[in-house]
Amino acid sequence: MEKNHEMANNPSTESSSSGLHESTPPSEIQLHIRGVPFSLDKELVASKSSKLAMLFNTKLHEDISYHLRDIPANPETFELVARFCHGFELNISVVNVVPLACLAHYLGMTESHCQNNLLNKTFAFFEQRVLPRWNNTVKALLTVEYVLQHATRLGLVDACFESIIAMAKAKPSLLGEQIDNRTFEDDDSENNDENGCDYKPNARRKLFVLDSPSENLTSLSLRLYEPLIYAMIRRGVPSEYIAASLSQYFTKWVIPNAEKEDVPILKRNSRREMIEAIERLLPTESGLVPCTILFQMLYSAIFLEAKHDCRNGFEIRIGKQLDEATCKDLLIPSQGYAKEVKYDIECVKRILKNFYANYSRVDLFGLVRVAELLEEFLAEIATDIDLKTNTFVSLAEMSIAASEGTQRNSDGIYRAIDVYLDTHKYLTESEKEGICQVLDYHKLSFEACSHAMQNERLPLRTVVQVLFASQLHLKETVIREVNGSTLSLGNKEEDEEEEEEEAGEEGRVSGGGAGEEVRMEMEKMGNKVMELERECSLMRREIEVKKEKGSNMWRELKRKLGCGSSTHERNSQVMKKKKVHPRHGV
Repeated sequence: MEKNHEMANNPSTESSSSGLHESTPPSEIQLHIRGVPFSLDKELVASKSSKLAMLFNTKLHEDISYHLRDIPANPETFELVARFCHGFELNISVVNVVPLACLAHYLGMTESHCQNNLLNKTFAFFEQRVLPRWNNTVKALLTVEYVLQHATRLGLVDACFESIIAMAKAKPSLLGEQIDNRTFEDDDSENNDENGCDYKPNARRKLFVLDSPSENLTSLSLRLYEPLIYAMIRRGVPSEYIAASLSQYFTKWVIPNAEKEDVPILKRNSRREMIEAIERLLPTESGLVPCTILFQMLYSAIFLEAKHDCRNGFEIRIGKQLDEATCKDLLIPSQGYAKEVKYDIECVKRILKNFYANYSRVDLFGLVRVAELLEEFLAEIATDIDLKTNTFVSLAEMSIAASEGTQRNSDGIYRAIDVYLDTHKYLTESEKEGICQVLDYHKLSFEACSHAMQNERLPLRTVVQVLFASQLHLKETVIREVNGSTLSLGNKEEDEEEEEEEAGEEGRVSGGGAGEEVRMEMEKMGNKVMELERECSLMRREIEVKKEKGSNMWRELKRKLGCGSSTHERNSQVMKKKKVHPRHGV
């Protein structure tokens, strides 16, 4: 709905916002600004604006509004300027000083045209009341959006940038609290910290102080925010605070709409531009952003179909700190209409390769952590019925390769294989054997071996190999225990002999005590050996039961393992197959 304005000649007149008269007096002129009509006094307006004075003199019979079609102002700002021209008091504030300055410059309201003119007043306010304060500068910058080109030409945008950067260098926390990559996992963390326990990475962390007294840069549009952050990076603002601001910008603008299917195409394109800009600006140093936040950025980039360089940049950053991730982070949903599997396995592979390529620490903690993480991931994706065998095996091999040189067992890989075989019941015996080949039977724990020997999902050949490995492990355990006890007893005897030499008669009494201890140790060792033998017998009986249930399968297994049959059995088979000729008797 149109609103009409009439500016009276007398500054005390209260009818400045009344409706237009049916006939405009000769001293007045009617202008339309963005579709809103204004009735102005020509002489008063021309005394303040050199541009309008020139138009009034040279365009007597033309529509002046047409020549003001590119005016950098909305009706509200133009009304304030019109009131100033008519002598009303002008209230300049942080939120209107930039639009007023742009309009005053456009209309030529300079000191050379009139003393105490509007342009100088706005510049003085801007320099004295806006630039020295962070909050005021950010608020003023927020009003630049609709007059960006004009404000840039006037140097107002650069002035705001310079002020913000200088204050950010002096006090980086104005950008937002830096992200603490270390946090406690439970409520007892304070006690743990007192006892010297280390912090552990956790995705559920408070990123920023919500009641911060400073104005937030994340309210800026991307075309202001991106060049400002880029200038901060060049000027040496600490990377951790740059990362904090970018993470906050991401959580405010991208996450709420990133994965909504019904987002309008324009808003979706805007979000894609944001995530690509965030990736370009995000520092490459490891540990500045929690791994979980980096994964969320990657999810958004994939869903919004961001450029390849953007997705690759997030994958590289994640790879540098993958040991901080959780299994849930790795469950990246597949995108597109032709989804072959539930999760994006290829993306996980690329991240793993980046991790191994960039791992440079001396300790093995990171490698062990990622191996555990990958085993959890394998067990999770093994339930996907569409997961191909070669894909599963390749991931398992990567996990095993990461564990080389460590003292880890293979229980995690065995658990993932068991889940995969349980889900993919249609696999043939040879396919199951191919999957189980990645398993190192000698690194299975006793519990895992016991479970495997009774696991009907495993191929029989694998069960036998687990049994052999278990027996070998049992033998090594017995030898180690016996050798350890013998060494311990030998040390005790040497100590007793020394005591006998020094103490004489007391030494002989001690020698009798040592003999008693030897007998007790031998009895304990004998009991332990008997217990281990009983366990071995149980395992043998279980294998015999499996053998009785499938003698044909057992024979095939023996053939594959190269265990030849006896001479008598081979001769018997030959005689059965060979035909006897009736004439020759052979």
